[in-house]
Amino acid sequence: MTNASNQNLQLNDFLSAFSNITIANSTYLPPFIDDGYLPVHVEYPWGNATEQRTWADAPDTGIIRAYNFTITRGVIAPDGFSKSVLLVNNEFPGPLLEANWGDTFEITINNQIANPEEGTMLHWHGLYQHQTPWYDGVPAVDMCPIAPGRSFTYTFKADQYGTSWWHSHYDAQYADGLFGPMVIYGPKTTIYDIDIGTVLLGVYYHKDYHYYVQQTSGIPFELPLSDNNLINGKNAILSNCSTSSNATSCVDYSKMETFQFQPNKVHRLRLINAGADGIQRFAIDGHKMTIIANDFVPVVPYESDIISLGVGQRTDILVNASAGPGSSWWMRSNLTMPPCGIGNQPYALAAIYYTEADKSTAPTSTPDPSTYNSTFCQNNPLSSSIPLFSTTPPSSPAVTQQIEVLLGQNSSGNSLFFMNGESFRGNYNNPVMLLAAAGNTSYPDDPEWNVYNFGSNSSVRIVLINNTTLTHPIHMHGHNFWVLAEGVGQWDGTVENAENPQRRDIQLLQGSNGDELGYLVLEFIQDNPGVWPLHCHIAWHVSTGFYINVMEHPEEIANFTIPNNIMQTCRDWANYTGQNIVDQIDSGL
Repeated sequence: MTNASNQNLQLNDFLSAFSNITIANSTYLPPFIDDGYLPVHVEYPWGNATEQRTWADAPDTGIIRAYNFTITRGVIAPDGFSKSVLLVNNEFPGPLLEANWGDTFEITINNQIANPEEGTMLHWHGLYQHQTPWYDGVPAVDMCPIAPGRSFTYTFKADQYGTSWWHSHYDAQYADGLFGPMVIYGPKTTIYDIDIGTVLLGVYYHKDYHYYVQQTSGIPFELPLSDNNLINGKNAILSNCSTSSNATSCVDYSKMETFQFQPNKVHRLRLINAGADGIQRFAIDGHKMTIIANDFVPVVPYESDIISLGVGQRTDILVNASAGPGSSWWMRSNLTMPPCGIGNQPYALAAIYYTEADKSTAPTSTPDPSTYNSTFCQNNPLSSSIPLFSTTPPSSPAVTQQIEVLLGQNSSGNSLFFMNGESFRGNYNNPVMLLAAAGNTSYPDDPEWNVYNFGSNSSVRIVLINNTTLTHPIHMHGHNFWVLAEGVGQWDGTVENAENPQRRDIQLLQGSNGDELGYLVLEFIQDNPGVWPLHCHIAWHVSTGFYINVMEHPEEIANFTIPNNIMQTCRDWANYTGQNIVDQIDSGL
């Protein structure tokens, strides 16, 4: 029986219970935040700026976007199963961050995590953080964790526009709910009518994240099985809820996300894979999708029946609501089968209702079986993804670094990922960039910090070789990199779309097929001094050491003036750890 057939059988189990569902008034996103101050002759807050290739293209509006986040523990049941999680302002997923391109975020974090206490940090995914690398939000790298009971304010520019998200970068906290969407309004690169907003896709676990971190350290290495797959933090469990001691306690068929479409209008949807693991394969029954951006990079629009999203990736799509008034359709996101992703319940569903549709009944649409039977573990082909604003990498990089990925055991028998023979483990009390700012750029006694110092070279090419059978979403902070090539086997040196290769901040590294190894070739310009993480974005992989630090222009790092609140946070953390033992059971990230 096909996966699609299985899904239809599961749907039959709860369609009869899918009743009395109400839809809140749809809250569409605006084209920009209107503060009511724009002069008559100025059309947009970002002025005449229209293109973005690097951080240098970002305007400066002079506007501060202030947010206050309080992080606490709370109990939620997004699929009917109650669990203690980490919440921001008591929301799951966390609050939407909004700004106009060129605004400045000012975000205060209050760490009120208790019973037990934990440190924390938040990362603002995909932003360049040019001249503010200490606010990138990675403990042991650019600052110390925010100690329990303490507060910290991040201040940084909205230096790209499009769709992204924020999440914890401390241990695997974001697997327990510490994440949320981010939208930075900027120039429209394609015409559409309605901005539906963010669509967060992601797996959900019924146990605490510590349980899964410990599970992955065993022998043999064992990936955690997620218990459900959610859209915007919702999805009724479709099976018999066998993970619960009381099966009926975790079934609530009203817990499903709904969207409102207007007939004959073009809708923008901002897709985000905000899960801890798994490649999401997204589709809408009966509708074509047009891709207009990958991560923060607008692309020449092209059609696709299905969108593949590795953890952390974002794809903006346009959907023409060509069906008639009164119709309804299923939106689907499916975890692909091993080795792309695994889960006890891999199917996420949300309902799309057109104007005049009967919202008390479930859609009856069926999926295209071909979109759910594939084990294709890749993003859409590089040949299809052409950046709208063209850039060409150097004909030859200043330096090339090959990094081989292995999965093995350390001397104590724990399973770890190794990058060129070293597995990362951070020191929360000694962030690498702060040491570099003090003149310490060599760490012979700390090889597990995995620092690659590329000096003042103008450009760097990284060739990743994957000895594992697993697919890895590779993310680099502080940059949009060129994706020169990907595949299985031996790279022949050919660059896809050599004059204008795909740019983004995450790309899938394919797994070994048993006979040949996977490879991914990335290149970036060293124009953003700092210490930048490059890692697999699967929470369980980075927690087991799949991570390196890229040190960029150390001579300029030495001239940084580190803000006082960064140093105070390290003093607070030192005071806390001087009186409390921090149970760092993983890499720290």
